[in-house]
Amino acid sequence: MASLRVLAGIAALLVSLTAAEAAPKRIIIVRHGEKQAPLTLCSVGKERAQALAAQYLSPSSPMSLLKGETPAAIMAITLHTLETARPIAKAWGMKIATNPLMLTPIRNTPYFNGLINVQNRKVVADLLTNPRWHGTTVVMVWEHFHIASAALEKEFAGQQVTLRQLMHLDRINGAKVPDTWPGPNYNFFWILTYKNPTDTVPASFKVIRQYFAEPYANLPSNDWGAPEPLPAASGCT
Repeated sequence: MASLRVLAGIAALLVSLTAAEAAPKRIIIVRHGEKQAPLTLCSVGKERAQALAAQYLSPSSPMSLLKGETPAAIMAITLHTLETARPIAKAWGMKIATNPLMLTPIRNTPYFNGLINVQNRKVVADLLTNPRWHGTTVVMVWEHFHIASAALEKEFAGQQVTLRQLMHLDRINGAKVPDTWPGPNYNFFWILTYKNPTDTVPASFKVIRQYFAEPYANLPSNDWGAPEPLPAASGCT
């Protein structure tokens, strides 16, 4: 009986050690493409999704942020992010895990934002505790309100609702992480790197601006916080 208790203790210890080694090596965060309506992206947003798949998040382009590695997952959280992520996943021959919330047209209401808040917490908790992500790179195609938004954090005061809060981005040494992702910006990546698998705070934070090559060089790349120059007939809102 004593030997069984010892074996059970060893097994529990091994499980806890494995669970502790959970943080990904790198998380690439990108906002969904420009939108037309709650159901779909506009022409510029659809082109940006294709450009991301062909260049910055491509399995073969020399411009790819994923050179030499395969992402462990390409994640989305809402309908617009799913539409943006699909060409990327297709380029890698991967599937995106979906749920009913992700297939519902987004609404900027306290109730709907509350639902996304819950999902945001679930995703981050899994990323930082599930050993399947240890040592991997994960791509998150996300809503800008739920990446960083001082307004959303104020609306849900006392809760953890944005990636900035949930991933403790304000605690990264030497990094000044914006408290809000501006509405007009669809053209940046935030890249988080974890040094140790037990870390809950990223070791580094990097911003990359999107400058696409032909045939996507026409896509807007406005400064952080500046208005986005859009074609008159783009249908973007």
